[in-house]
Amino acid sequence: MDKKIRILVLTSSTGGGHDARAQAFAQWCFALYKHGVDVRTEQMLEKSSVINRWGVSLYNWIQIRLPFLHNLFFAAIELLSILNRSSVTLGRAYYHSVLEEYQPHLILSVHDCLNRGYFQYARKLLGEEKVRCVTYCGEFSGGWGYSRNWIETSVDMFISRTATARDFAIKHGMPTEKTRVRGHLMRPQAMLETFTEKERIRFRRRELGLNPDRFTVFLATGGNGANNHRELLPVLLKQASNLQVIAICGRNHETYNELMHWRSNHPELPLFIEGYTDVMHLLIQASDVIVTRGGTTTCAKALHYGCPIIFNGFNGVMPQEKLTWKFFRNGARSQKIESASDFAPIIDDWMANPAAFSQYRSEFISMQYPDDQTELIEDIISLAEEVTETQATRYPFPPEDVKVD
Repeated sequence: MDKKIRILVLTSSTGGGHDARAQAFAQWCFALYKHGVDVRTEQMLEKSSVINRWGVSLYNWIQIRLPFLHNLFFAAIELLSILNRSSVTLGRAYYHSVLEEYQPHLILSVHDCLNRGYFQYARKLLGEEKVRCVTYCGEFSGGWGYSRNWIETSVDMFISRTATARDFAIKHGMPTEKTRVRGHLMRPQAMLETFTEKERIRFRRRELGLNPDRFTVFLATGGNGANNHRELLPVLLKQASNLQVIAICGRNHETYNELMHWRSNHPELPLFIEGYTDVMHLLIQASDVIVTRGGTTTCAKALHYGCPIIFNGFNGVMPQEKLTWKFFRNGARSQKIESASDFAPIIDDWMANPAAFSQYRSEFISMQYPDDQTELIEDIISLAEEVTETQATRYPFPPEDVKVD
């Protein structure tokens, strides 16, 4: 009888954070348990229903074009908590086929719309004692934007990124004994590739072609390329003698081409340009400050590496992004900009008064909290082992032949 642990991860590409956490979980399982744990990841919304697929596309269009409209979209999506009270309504046939074929021992949801109904249906099909269900909620805090779809009280384990978000879930019905606070869920690579100051200087100079000692501003974006780089670069140009810039464009080829042309006409501002990147964790470490929307994955990395954030609120802030900004505003007085005119005073003040930036950076770093991701993975695997009645072999991390300073 096959005793390999099988875990089904439910995700969706609304933004990039959910998929990033699903990928990180799969990589961690292999890093810690090798072939003893099999992970199957399904973009369940897109693959299961035409209506769901259309909703995902609309979400991403709103995120890029008109973020403020997401307040209406979010309110509509909350109705799924009614549709999926005890079973899956849209896309049930595909979900049924995946469960029947794969026979998972544990289902991990990293998306708010893939908890309610999905856990109940899996237990009904596979048997109450044949499957365990876990939610990993990546929100930073609670309030408007924290979907009620996260809170499915029949879950076996509910994992929150922060204690603030955990407390909100408990307040709205999640049994306390089922909750865990386990911090970020990032790829193992992010833990292994941490710069020393000497390595940071070398990376700036050799990999980015930038000055190793100059104040570095990172203009970031998600994979879909929503950005306001062209509005922000003229502000930074005025401080060209004091700073330099890293700008990434995601999969937005139009922005990439525009920035390449802009750079050729403004040689006085040192500027590194990249499209989509797989080394976000290195670029964050190479930066002094990052300008980004309130996406949880990017902000989690910035906090992990101690890179202060300026929040991009151009064209409004999506409800989920408000949760992130609120967490950092309350904890470190992080600022939000809605135009280039909001951005200029912040940068000008920091360049004229470095102590002001140092104070903000100290407050930002003070918000860091323990996030041993191996503990998170072990919690989930232990729950799956209750079903298989076997113990997966745990391998050391970091691998014994890798030395980490």
